[in-house]
Amino acid sequence: MASPVRRDDPAPPSPPIPPDTLGGLPLKDCYDASDIADLDQVRDLATPGEFPYTRGIHESMYRGRVWTMRQFAGFGSATQTNERYHQLLAAGQTGLSVAFDMPTLMGRDSDDPRSLGEVGQCGVAVDSVEDMHTLLRGIDLGAVTTSMTINPSASITLAQYLVVAEETGVRWDRLGGTLQNDPLKEVIAQKEWCFPVRHHLRLTVDSIAFSVRELPRFHPISVSGYHIREAGATAAQELAFTLADGFAYVEACIAAGLDVDDFAPRLSFFFDSHIDFFEEIAKFRAARRIWARHLRERFGARDERSLKLKFHTQTAGVSLTAQQPDNNIVRTAYEALAAVLGGTQSLHTNALDETLALPTAKAAQIALRTQQVLAYETGVPSVADPLAGSYLVESLTDRMEAEAERYFAEIDRRGGMISAIEQGYPQREIADAAFRYQRQLEAGDRVIVGVNAFDQSIDERPPPLLRIDPEVEREQVVALKRLRAARDNTAVATQLDKLKEVAAGAENTMPALVDCVRARATEGEIITALEDVFGTFRESPVF
Repeated sequence: MASPVRRDDPAPPSPPIPPDTLGGLPLKDCYDASDIADLDQVRDLATPGEFPYTRGIHESMYRGRVWTMRQFAGFGSATQTNERYHQLLAAGQTGLSVAFDMPTLMGRDSDDPRSLGEVGQCGVAVDSVEDMHTLLRGIDLGAVTTSMTINPSASITLAQYLVVAEETGVRWDRLGGTLQNDPLKEVIAQKEWCFPVRHHLRLTVDSIAFSVRELPRFHPISVSGYHIREAGATAAQELAFTLADGFAYVEACIAAGLDVDDFAPRLSFFFDSHIDFFEEIAKFRAARRIWARHLRERFGARDERSLKLKFHTQTAGVSLTAQQPDNNIVRTAYEALAAVLGGTQSLHTNALDETLALPTAKAAQIALRTQQVLAYETGVPSVADPLAGSYLVESLTDRMEAEAERYFAEIDRRGGMISAIEQGYPQREIADAAFRYQRQLEAGDRVIVGVNAFDQSIDERPPPLLRIDPEVEREQVVALKRLRAARDNTAVATQLDKLKEVAAGAENTMPALVDCVRARATEGEIITALEDVFGTFRESPVF
């Protein structure tokens, strides 16, 4: 039997408050006017909706329109995920966000031997346009915007989406949404790829050029810092490497003959909102200012829309804990608040159980309600950039910008972002930052409540988890066999051969991809055809 706690037992000492931000920027005990003495109200701040957009890209911000609540969802079969989408839309979600399973993300069909055991596990399996039809059944694609988180095979996914719209009577010019389509951050952080980096870049540029012509409401790329941060980057590294990737895409599009003001308004970004509250707000504000200045001064953009950095935010998955998972609701709420105070255009809030499994319907609803309470009960969205003028926030914003510029100079010294990635530079910087943070946790210099500090012995049952039935994989493989037996395989082979010809030349690959999808070619078959032309990629180890 445990001994009773005595009233005179001394309380355990409280952990120290760190003297710096989570990203390692030293903090003073108190900030005052001297910390922003060099701040120029016109040059650095202006008002919301005015260059350099530090305070937001819209004059009224959320009074004009609240951010899009876009919960990330996808699991098992397309039928199961379609049911979840309808539940979320009925609960008030205002946009779809598709999570694909690992085989789909890697460009592999569900019956590929390398897909064994992974089909439908971390997202939804989509092998062909037939699966995309099922995924979006009963949803008006002209009325709901859709975000699709996929990268190496993103152009194929976009082609599938376009064919579904075409075959359900929705004009392409009505389609709104975002394709992640960011191969550079894959090599830096998430490690999903099919082809060498520069061939991936060609496909991304093709999809951007195609969207400029055909998809006036669609964002063909979401330059992602989220996965860079989740890999262990600091806030400043996330900011710098994400924007450097964005600049690399701008350079590649200009080199392909596009005018910057024709495509730059279509670029969007995707950031992590981590747990260090003020550092995150400063990061978002600095991102807008840096983007606006570089697009105007470096790339000659003149269209105001080109200068406005638009971004989606997701609360930090890496901040969630398996221990005492109810605490994750609190973490997510603070991170969502930072994203809104930072001026995000759309937001995903993580569910309490996402560190353990895909979220249950109940956990996903709590995550959505977190956003709705923030939007409609707290009063926070009533004023644009309410922290403007804060000594701390303005000082941190300036320091985040300075850190990013320091990284840009080093990247330029290495020959630009593509060369820096091929040299492993951002990969090493992130790995070193992740190692430093882990050492801090082990030493107790950083506190995670319920993990390395405070009551870690609470006896609680694990929450109910969403488990994917292995039958999903078997059914998906059967469906693939049925598709291949029913389609015109001669037509498929013809379209795949045409795609190879286009890929080997300089023509835009998107029309050929759409033709392959129309013929019912699978994602894996299309990737294999492109590998015949582009080859495959193997990463060089970084130490």
